[in-house]
Amino acid sequence: QLQLVESGGGLVQPGGSLRLSCAGSGSTLDYYAVAWFRQAPGKEREGVSCISSNGDITIWADSEKGRFTISRDNAKNVVSLQMHNLKSEHTATYYCAADRRSCPHRWDPTLYSMEYWGKGTLVTVSS
Repeated sequence: QLQLVESGGGLVQPGGSLRLSCAGSGSTLDYYAVAWFRQAPGKEREGVSCISSNGDITIWADSEKGRFTISRDNAKNVVSLQMHNLKSEHTATYYCAADRRSCPHRWDPTLYSMEYWGKGTLVTVSS
């Protein structure tokens, strides 16, 4: 059974950068689409970006185009989310999730689900 563990969260100043990692264990991530989500305090979970098993990238959060980059390293069984120019509104718990289906064009939790989820890593952007 696939297990996902996020890491790389922490406290960062506005304008700073962080690189989140999602490490898979128990199974290879090669055949999974892997996505990043976030949930800010008091808000619903939001889909951020997704990378398919063949490396195709879908950005769900339009506001993060040019700021966040998702990538995968199948040799290390890791999917990363590089985040630049962070702002206070990026404060959230970030989750990765994996599914054997391809990334949907847009994330709609009423239409889609992800098979496996990590427990999240907290990102706090504050001075």
